[in-house]
Amino acid sequence: MPNRLATEISPYLLQHADNPVDWYPWGEEALEKARREDKPIFLSIGYAACHWCHVMAHESFEDPQTAALLNEYFVPIKVDREERPDLDAIYIQAVQMLTGSAGWPLSVFLTPDGHPFFGGTYFPPVPRYGMPAFRDVLRAVADAWENRRDEIRQGSIQIARAVQQQMAVYRSEGPLRTETLEEAVRQLEAAFDPVHGGWGGAPRFPQPMTLEFLLRRHLAGDPRALPMVVRTLEAMALGGIYDQLGGGFHRYSVDDRWLVPHFEKMLYDNAQLARVYLHAWQVTGEPLFRAVAEETLDYIAREMTHPLGGFYATQDADSEGEEGKFYLWRPEEIRAVLGADADRFIALYGVTAGGNFEGKNILTFSGSWEERQSLTPARRRLWEARRQRVHPARDEKVIVSWNGLALAAFAEAARALGREDYRRIAEQNADFLLTHLRRPDGRLWHVWKDGQARVEGFLDDYTHLVDGLLELYRTTFDPRWYQAACELAGAMTAHFAAPLGFYDTADDHEELVVRPRNLQDNAVPSGNGMAAWVLLRLAGLALTPEYEDRAREGLEEVQPLLARYPLAFGQWLIALDYALAGPREVAVVGNPDAEETRALLAAAEGYRPHTILAAGPPGTPIPLLADRPMQGGRATAYVCRRGVCLEPTGDPDALRRLLEGG
Repeated sequence: MPNRLATEISPYLLQHADNPVDWYPWGEEALEKARREDKPIFLSIGYAACHWCHVMAHESFEDPQTAALLNEYFVPIKVDREERPDLDAIYIQAVQMLTGSAGWPLSVFLTPDGHPFFGGTYFPPVPRYGMPAFRDVLRAVADAWENRRDEIRQGSIQIARAVQQQMAVYRSEGPLRTETLEEAVRQLEAAFDPVHGGWGGAPRFPQPMTLEFLLRRHLAGDPRALPMVVRTLEAMALGGIYDQLGGGFHRYSVDDRWLVPHFEKMLYDNAQLARVYLHAWQVTGEPLFRAVAEETLDYIAREMTHPLGGFYATQDADSEGEEGKFYLWRPEEIRAVLGADADRFIALYGVTAGGNFEGKNILTFSGSWEERQSLTPARRRLWEARRQRVHPARDEKVIVSWNGLALAAFAEAARALGREDYRRIAEQNADFLLTHLRRPDGRLWHVWKDGQARVEGFLDDYTHLVDGLLELYRTTFDPRWYQAACELAGAMTAHFAAPLGFYDTADDHEELVVRPRNLQDNAVPSGNGMAAWVLLRLAGLALTPEYEDRAREGLEEVQPLLARYPLAFGQWLIALDYALAGPREVAVVGNPDAEETRALLAAAEGYRPHTILAAGPPGTPIPLLADRPMQGGRATAYVCRRGVCLEPTGDPDALRRLLEGG
């Protein structure tokens, strides 16, 4: 008989709807039951594409004996971390403090009022990997609650206070300094793996924000930056972390060589990586980087897009109950598809009889660009054959913040690559988000699925969508995208403002044990880091210096952390680089369809991350364009920097010279 999760829309929650565990979704019904019966809460947090979440579900949550313990002694609550990042942020921090590490599945025991007192991640059904059996954990926690309840309550309050302290505001009086950027690069260089690219040991994660920051430092003349970017992007593009047939990146590599991935695919990884590969192509001209950017965006368009325009969240690591099965190959399978062309493909893609993963092969590439191009037909044939396999499950939630990242990637790629299909995809996505996920009062929902929008929007929903809308405005110069970005920024500053920076939840959000305020970037940019970035750009377009002031205050608060922990603050470093660069403000006044206007806009394009650009005929409702006439009746470009405006020009070559280095 289905439990209470059967009426939810989250694929992750629906995966547990037939468990014998009497699951509740997070909400007042479950919390009231815990308070009324004075029972502790067992809170399980995961997501649909999480391999070990599936393992624990099969081993424990489908087991009647384990379910009986949970149902008798606890109020079991199941949460999709992608639906409720606020809860995830609070309780993963608590488990980190309690155990020294945390991840998913996240298993947390709470007092009836929501204070955490014990937790962990995956617990096996029998003692294994040095971990106790889950049923033994349940019995021990139930016994402790029965016999040491007051002690547990007191300790849980202290844990909540410690989490609150981690999210507190720390005012810094120091001015923003270029030395911070230089020291961050030095730290990154010291930790860099020059052989395989990237940072950290196994597992090794892509670091798109760090790579974006380094590309900006390359523009500033730092010779250390570009080699790290190029080596990392090449290694990932040729490795197993990249889907060599279908495009797109898996979540991370379980080794430090980008060979064996954790096979789930996430929208946010692919959106960010497509963008950094695009930028690297603009900087270097390397054709592999352009190919990877396009293949990744084509993958999103083909496999991760709802017919109405929203982008889906994730694809599982597993298919037919086996991790990675969809992506793996044996030599004989390749020969059956490619025939006489198989030997060359097998040699260049590292395929062996013994395999490199559980007796099968993850495809990696070791040839030249020309060889890769020559094998395009072979890759296509294998991709067509792979399409006949059982596909990994797909989580078809549409999450605003992740969609904002993908919107920005498609919009920027559309203008950089001249891809009208990308422009249409970006416009359809923006229309979808503003139609289906914007409330009548102008504020946002967080998630949509099957026609239902749920959960009040979080800070990063606003910031990441504003970023995407600003990129779409720069691609189309349609004022409605700029206007929508301004409206969302206004709602953000009205409802999320903290004494410095922003909270992750709005001022009228459900009251939790802690009002979360995360500063550190993770797999996606933090809401606060992205807020600094978008407010700095909006300050120039909208001529609102208070936005710049707020962004700089936030940067001053975190600046002491940026040089010491650059991998954890990549988006902040991008914002700091922009703030210190003295961005160029470019207003092109003229009919966007006129040839002379298009020539000026073309001169302003390219990889110019320190430039903001507005365009339109006189009277366009963009403050940066106000009171700037067309000189002599011809399209005219105005360039200003640090409050100083240069001589207007209608000459594309002159405009290009004014922007050199920007």
